[in-house]
Amino acid sequence: MTPPSPDLLAAALHDVDAVASERYPHWEELVRRAREANLLGTLGAQLADRRLLDAVPVAPRANLIAAQIQSEAQERAVRREVRELARALGPAGVPVVLLKGAAYLYARLPAARGRVFSDVDILVPKDRLVDVESALMQSGFITTHHHPYDQRYYRKWMHELPPMQHVKRLTILDVHHAIVPETARAHPDSALLLRDAVALPDVPGFAVLAPVDMVLHCATHLFHDEDFGHAPRDLVDFDALVRHFGRDEAFWPALLSRAEELELGRMLYYALRWASRIHRTPVPPEMLIGAARFAPAFPVRPLMDSLLGPALRPTGARASTRWARRALYVRGHWLKMPPHLLAWHLAAKAMRRKEE
Repeated sequence: MTPPSPDLLAAALHDVDAVASERYPHWEELVRRAREANLLGTLGAQLADRRLLDAVPVAPRANLIAAQIQSEAQERAVRREVRELARALGPAGVPVVLLKGAAYLYARLPAARGRVFSDVDILVPKDRLVDVESALMQSGFITTHHHPYDQRYYRKWMHELPPMQHVKRLTILDVHHAIVPETARAHPDSALLLRDAVALPDVPGFAVLAPVDMVLHCATHLFHDEDFGHAPRDLVDFDALVRHFGRDEAFWPALLSRAEELELGRMLYYALRWASRIHRTPVPPEMLIGAARFAPAFPVRPLMDSLLGPALRPTGARASTRWARRALYVRGHWLKMPPHLLAWHLAAKAMRRKEE
């Protein structure tokens, strides 16, 4: 039997007809990789949409159906949570922008189909953080990080409040005022994101990012973060968003222009490069050429290629993937903080570990 390709999951997601057969030889490995990447529900949704689930062998079909049921339950939970957030924040009159999974769901985008939802993320104006936090606490949310250092770390340096959790529903909520940390080298203007957000008619006071901003935020969340454990799923999100919005020819030049305006060109370059490589995302050639001006210089470019190749594929059991993700974890912290602040932060964390 031919060994499974590193892009086994990507190929299955974009050609489910090829895997919907008793004779498909890699079902066990495909299910393992899809589960590792939190994409089992997405694969199940693709097969269900094509009415192909019945062609899948019994054992993997049971896993796919279970993942779909889980995704549908989480979708209902997210909708309930957004309704509760609207009740809590509505009286404060604060504009609220849904981010990531909740945004895909409420914008009715293909990226939401079969998706796993771990928390709810929102973006609000920085000068209204006090009002937002107060309203959330009155509605039953509390902080999840109680150590004074953690509170200072988030409130002084990061782009969000410490994560909050509802005391009864146990929902995790991330309240952002920016999409990258305050201390990062890039400084995308949150006022531009809030200004151009698209209102949700069924949730007054709530909105989602404009298409170009949604794509750029997805790329930034993936390539500016230190945790690449979620990277395969985020790359699938990026692919789905680009396939959907890219049908409008005006989207592409607007995306490139917005990336430059928000100082997110490097993240867009990586996302387009690797989505087109792994998922064969249909990116116009002139777009790849235009994004190439944001590419890093030698020797960073080949070094990053050597790390992103294994890190973006759901093969975490392999040593190459583990080491690549560790190296990118270090890079992520380097992007988030200047050297002196990073040294201080790492020293503080080390001292806390000793105390514990």
